[in-house]
Amino acid sequence: MARLRKIRVTAGVVWVEAPEAGLQILCGCPADAVKHLMRRGLIIETERDGITFETGPNAILLSDVMLQNGTFCNLAEFPVLQMLYRQGTILPGHPNNSGERPILIGLREQVDSQLQYIYRGNYGLATRDELTDAGASAELADDLMTVKQKFAFGHIRHPKELLNTVFLGSEPVTLRGGVILQRLGLNLFEFRLGDEQVRVDLNLLPGESYEPSYTLGAHSVGRSYFSVIHSGDGDGWDPDRPSMASIVVFQGRIYLVDAGPNVQHSLSALGIGINEVEGLFHTHCHDDHFAGLTSLLRGDRRIKYFATPLVRASVMKKMAALLATKEENLADCFDVRDLAFDAWNDINGLEVMPLLSPHPVETSLFLFRSLSEAGYRTYAHFADIVSLDVLRQMLASDDRPGISQAFHDKVVTDYATVADVKKIDIGGGLIHGAAEDFRDDKSGKILLAHTARPLDVAEKEIGSGAPFGTVDVIIPGHQNFVWRNALDSLRTYFPDTPYHELLVLLNSPLVTVNPETILVHEGSLVESVYLVITGVVEMIVAGSPVNGQLSAGAMLGEVAGIEGTPAHKTYRAASFVQALKISVLLYREFIKRNNLLDNVTALEDRRDFLRSTWLCAESLTETTLNRLAKDMSILRFDAGDIVEPRGWLAMIKSGTAEILVGDDVVETLSAGEFFGEGEVVFGSLGLLHVRCRDPLEVLAATASVVRDVPVMRWKLIECYERRLHACAIDR
Repeated sequence: MARLRKIRVTAGVVWVEAPEAGLQILCGCPADAVKHLMRRGLIIETERDGITFETGPNAILLSDVMLQNGTFCNLAEFPVLQMLYRQGTILPGHPNNSGERPILIGLREQVDSQLQYIYRGNYGLATRDELTDAGASAELADDLMTVKQKFAFGHIRHPKELLNTVFLGSEPVTLRGGVILQRLGLNLFEFRLGDEQVRVDLNLLPGESYEPSYTLGAHSVGRSYFSVIHSGDGDGWDPDRPSMASIVVFQGRIYLVDAGPNVQHSLSALGIGINEVEGLFHTHCHDDHFAGLTSLLRGDRRIKYFATPLVRASVMKKMAALLATKEENLADCFDVRDLAFDAWNDINGLEVMPLLSPHPVETSLFLFRSLSEAGYRTYAHFADIVSLDVLRQMLASDDRPGISQAFHDKVVTDYATVADVKKIDIGGGLIHGAAEDFRDDKSGKILLAHTARPLDVAEKEIGSGAPFGTVDVIIPGHQNFVWRNALDSLRTYFPDTPYHELLVLLNSPLVTVNPETILVHEGSLVESVYLVITGVVEMIVAGSPVNGQLSAGAMLGEVAGIEGTPAHKTYRAASFVQALKISVLLYREFIKRNNLLDNVTALEDRRDFLRSTWLCAESLTETTLNRLAKDMSILRFDAGDIVEPRGWLAMIKSGTAEILVGDDVVETLSAGEFFGEGEVVFGSLGLLHVRCRDPLEVLAATASVVRDVPVMRWKLIECYERRLHACAIDR
């Protein structure tokens, strides 16, 4: 029998176990890693001494880098909770509590970052001062700290009290039972036990992404006046469904309620492109509602972020811990809009009221309403809540401290709010709700969610289910909002063209394209130009590893159609897609009579170059590409020159360059690659220097212009972190 066993679980996740050493190591812990272990039978339910609990890992090996291909690599919150509570290793008297702590392994900065992120995930704002600094009154801060203490069994503890840590460096380290671990390179590791060894590579391939544990299929959903698309009814432990979430559609605009793991996968399955998302309403910072935030940074504009100051403060602290950066560096990633508790906040006609819910971290429930011919119609999204029985046990009494009666009564009243459609958390246990509390609720329709199990008979008597992709229309629409969105895109793309001229293009047919259908084929003459209105389109260039996904506002086949030349790229629907299908003859005439030919073709070479790069291949509309292309200037350098980009990002058009740390060459760059990311993101060149290996031509983009494109900014942060670690290894 092998002394070391290695199993590839999914992309970027590997399982290594040494049975004789009693060691089971989860290598890599992106979002939903626990669900993948369940799928592979590496976490199963078992029983000992009459107590049921789960098996699973007792150690976690972290990725060297926090980001890969735009997604968090290290999200150890749920794996740690699984080890401590679902395996029972921290529970007093539990048969699986042997006194040995689970182990967190990795580079010191990644381990320290994870400990702080887990701390924030457990408690949010962890002191009374942090609560009052975020706007809580003294009385509310007292009640919230009492709630946190109750959920924490009376003692707020830092994760370093619960976990053992092992820091990796250049030398091998010895783990439990004599297992030796050595870091060989960036995300490359070797485990040894006796004369056996296994190697683990946690690097994702170009274009590869972390995978969900479930399959969602393709759905076609409408853009109505006021409706709710159900995008998740599971919880953080359900391997078959996305975590509880919703999408509120108002006047055709898309608003997310929470961003759980794999949210981009969910959006694509629903035929929603990232550039369609108007905003996010955020309930709280637990990973099953938080881990998908990075996906919302993969568009070409800042998405509106709606939350109460208490929730926003805890989310920013947790995200800053994950990225080991300052909170202010994250403020520009979203268009932050604070919401007031217990008041109707007007969001362009959609009224939203946040209500406070007792939870280990700061949590908002949301009421959404809009006026109709029958009066106000309302949707209530209640995640996460607490059972009223648990809430009663938190009340202060003569012999114990607790929450105030006023706080208790306010929560009970809020939970009883009547809505036309009401979606509630019934996850049970200490920190989640109970369906029985809503048996007499007068709401028009009650939806039960946030579970990892089927509803029981009693629950089915109380509420309905909300499977992925189902829709509740709250106020029907009597207009086609997709046409309006098409007109908005045309206005943005042709800002100086008269309205009546845009209507010429708008009179083109609106087509719905099935998933996996090719719209434009590389090498073929373009017969129609497509303006993407909804959905996701994959861009493919033959022989190139750089492909991207495009969404609302992208124009497909434009220049090739105007010039009558074969298309340079293939465009393929990745979801249900709605697009304006414009005849090439009509489009040519429109461009000619409005004197737009120079505007469309003048920057073609630069736009084409940008589209061919990893940095700009994803989500950028033609409007954003034009803005970047117009801003860029051409700079030329001689072989041997040292280039110091100050206030700009350099994208290599031709030639090669070397990244130096001291006199050591740590990376060689060629056409399509870039440097100066530290200057753009952090305003600092850092330790890296760039030397031209041969004559170099670069397109220089102003840092402030690049910062305004979230997907580019996010990729630059990822590249900056990877290069710093690669430099440390090479030295």
